[in-house]
Amino acid sequence: MDPGRGEWSLYGGFVRNDESVDEAADRTLFELTGMRNVYMRQVGAFGSVDRDPGERVVSIAYYALIKVTDYNDNLKNEHGLQWVDIEEVPPMFSDHNTMILQARKLMQQKIKIEPISFQLLPSLFTLTQVQRLYEAVMGRELDKRNFRKRIKEMDFIEKTDLIDKVSSKRGAALYRFNKSMFDKDATFKL
Repeated sequence: MDPGRGEWSLYGGFVRNDESVDEAADRTLFELTGMRNVYMRQVGAFGSVDRDPGERVVSIAYYALIKVTDYNDNLKNEHGLQWVDIEEVPPMFSDHNTMILQARKLMQQKIKIEPISFQLLPSLFTLTQVQRLYEAVMGRELDKRNFRKRIKEMDFIEKTDLIDKVSSKRGAALYRFNKSMFDKDATFKL
C-alpha cells in the first residue's frame, strides 16, 4: 500500500545503469522473494504522461509464477507485501489495475499453449490440482470430464503408480509432468 495516498500499488524497482530491464525484473523479484530461476514474462510498458502525479514515470510490468508456499515470509514482512486473491484486488494506484488485468490475460493465453501451470504444481499432482489451477488462472469453472480427458491425452503428463490419500478419501492418482517428453513433442493446446 502507498502510505502517502492510502492506495494499494504493485511493488517495483528502478533499472540500474548496468542492467537490462529483464535483469532489473529478476533482481527485484529476488529482492522481494529470495527466489531465482522463476518463470517470469514481460506484460508491457505503461507510460501515460499523467500516470504518476510526482514525475514522469514509465513502468515495464512483469508477471511471475510463484508457489506461495515457497515464498520467504520474512521478506514479505520486511517489504510490507501481501498476497491478494486475484478476484479481490482493491482499486490500485494509477494504472496498476490495468497491469494486473493485462498480466492475467497473458497468463490465460500462455496457459493454453505452454505448460506453464506445471511451474506452480508439486512434482506429483492430482488432476483436481491441475484443474483448480487452470480455473484460478482462467477465472471460471471448467467442465471436469472434458478437462480430464484433454489432460490424459497429453503424452507428457504421466500417470504414476502412486495414490494421494491425503486430499482424497478414495485416493486420487498422482501424475507428473515429463519435460523431456514435452520437449520431443512440443505440442500443447488445452
